[in-house]
Amino acid sequence: MVKLHFLGANRQVTGSRYVLEADGKQVMIDCGMFQERQFQHRNWDCCPIPASEIDAMLLTHVHIDHSGLIPKFVRDGFRGPIHCTAPSVAMTEVMLRDAAKIQEEDAAYKKKRHQREGRRGPNPEIPLYTDDDVTAVLPLLRNCSYQQPVPVTDAIRATFHDAGHILGSAMLEVDVTEGGKSTKIIFSGDIGQWNKPIIRDPSLLPRGDYIIMESTYGDKMHAAGGDIGAQLERVVQETLGAGGNVVIPTFATERAQELMYYFGRLAHAGRIPQAPVFLDSPMAVDITGIFLRFVDYFDDEMSKLILAKEPPLHFPGLTMVRTADESKRINHLRQGCVIMASSGMCNAGRIKHHLKNNIGRPECTILFVGHQSEGTLGRQILDGQREVRIHGQLYHVRAKIAQISGFSAHADRGGLLKWLTNFKQPPRKLFLTHGEESVALALADHVQKNMSWTVSVPRYEETVELT
Repeated sequence: MVKLHFLGANRQVTGSRYVLEADGKQVMIDCGMFQERQFQHRNWDCCPIPASEIDAMLLTHVHIDHSGLIPKFVRDGFRGPIHCTAPSVAMTEVMLRDAAKIQEEDAAYKKKRHQREGRRGPNPEIPLYTDDDVTAVLPLLRNCSYQQPVPVTDAIRATFHDAGHILGSAMLEVDVTEGGKSTKIIFSGDIGQWNKPIIRDPSLLPRGDYIIMESTYGDKMHAAGGDIGAQLERVVQETLGAGGNVVIPTFATERAQELMYYFGRLAHAGRIPQAPVFLDSPMAVDITGIFLRFVDYFDDEMSKLILAKEPPLHFPGLTMVRTADESKRINHLRQGCVIMASSGMCNAGRIKHHLKNNIGRPECTILFVGHQSEGTLGRQILDGQREVRIHGQLYHVRAKIAQISGFSAHADRGGLLKWLTNFKQPPRKLFLTHGEESVALALADHVQKNMSWTVSVPRYEETVELT
């Protein structure tokens, strides 16, 4: 009996995690951290299926909402191989060590604050996992190439295809053989947009008996705000002209490099002032170095630019910030500047400190360039909340709030439907995950009515039999 367990990103965006069960073996697909505030307690809970009972793992990509619980899962007893692409292997250590550092720093900060306030907090006073836990993950990582089948168990074989989401991201074509019957299960991972810089377009697959697809933007099209470079130029010109700073919550993987790509093109063309641009994220700095190691994964346009005299990931005024002291010195600058800092949803990391120093200044702009999940600090700011809590203290939001949606690494509704309509025949069932409940349900209704497919929106810890 083939079973699929839904253990995360069900009727909400983060925490992607599934377990595929076949022929007495269990394989986990992704092991992501829950980032919405109302679901963060699940990070501390034991996995509904004990870690020691999982035989192998398939990792679609390294974003923390897909990989962030792996160190805890290994500490809890998982010892199987973790299959992913070569860029993902390279980036996993950087991503998880940074996540562990954030966990440790945030736990120490909260403990100090709670002691000062004379109260004790729950689990978050201790880190979810540590750097030592990350070290234990690394020997388990296994390189996989696109379009090369990987034997995972005797009954399960997986093929990785480029998802066009971030460098090395994959959608999975999983073939299960049991009782003489073969079943093809497609896991979309996170599907990227077409015609984006740096990386290739998402793969289109011809068939699947069952499809598990993300639905992050399943109810909307990305706003057609014009050329991304022009939008970025306008925000920077207006904010720096007013004497303010542009603060950009930045995902360290892909989004930081894409921002650098556009800033580089603008700077080389003289379209933005010669002002400091800070990439304040040690992880983003390291990830940028990894990008330059895997040029074979770039699209044709980016490959040509790499050979040009004006490389897109380097430009005058750019400063890569590593240490905490360097980060703190940014706050003493009197001239206007651009600050890119992680994390992208403002739920952790150095961005919180930059928000504290700029969110109350009317001349500044908080610029969002990525999805903000419900319940995150970034979503509260983007939704227009006039007062937000940062590090336990309330701050009035007086800065301008702006958004450029064209940066999204996720396909919008049109992109998701483009991916679905490429399948030559309907699957037995389509499962929609990795989207807020109302969004996933809206997309399910659309597909059922317009494509006549059978669609399900699973709930957390739901198990289905794939027969």
